[in-house]
Amino acid sequence: MNAITIDGPAASGKSTVGYQVAQQLNFLFFDTGVMYRAVAWAILEEEIDSSDSDAVGSVAEELSIEISSPTSEQADGRQATVRIGGQDITWAIHSRRVDRIVSVVAANSRVRQELSRQQRSIGMTHGSGEGGKAGVVMVGRDIGTVVLPEAPLKIYMLAPVEERARRRLREISLRGKEADFAQILTDLRRRDEIDSQRAVAPLRPAEDAYQIQTLGSSVQQIVDQILVLAVSRLGVEAVPDSETASSADSASGADQA
Repeated sequence: MNAITIDGPAASGKSTVGYQVAQQLNFLFFDTGVMYRAVAWAILEEEIDSSDSDAVGSVAEELSIEISSPTSEQADGRQATVRIGGQDITWAIHSRRVDRIVSVVAANSRVRQELSRQQRSIGMTHGSGEGGKAGVVMVGRDIGTVVLPEAPLKIYMLAPVEERARRRLREISLRGKEADFAQILTDLRRRDEIDSQRAVAPLRPAEDAYQIQTLGSSVQQIVDQILVLAVSRLGVEAVPDSETASSADSASGADQA
């Protein structure tokens, strides 16, 4: 199986690094976090309280989430396009109001069961080479421990919460929006607590995961570390891509998940 899982807390750099690794290996990049964000966005739109477990679970089970690669007309920094009912919600799911409830939604056992089922199906299909790519890079919080534990290469990315808050602030600023560092820091600490203490699939590294501390390293340095591991563990070869490397260096470690 050609599958790489990358887990870690919010804004640790998972999505940025995972995307670049996938590009250089000709793997599918799949950020599973967008699915939980899509459910969170949907219940906000329907004015459902995130604490209403049954209602939120029903939304997740009935929701049709479409995830596709960006087209040339969608070159706005997105790594994938997310739609519900034909509506492009790619940037809407990264709003502050979604940030505030996404960990609560992700802790819902029915939500996790349904989305994990869908995620595993995608991972198994593309990891076996049946999806048109050489493999898959899956990013999330429980991919190596729950969704795809048989993946031959598992990564767990770390960074201090203050550094992650600075990255999230920079990411928001690059989109031309204002944000408060103190509030972002508070939100991330709350998300860390919820993610690590939830009863179902808590955030933690897999026993055989390679743990990478990202503080003080550039995106490309981390990508290179993972590519070396991929060559060793999966027997694949990276495809040099100067354009990919350039965009990685400029990404500054931001993370959308």
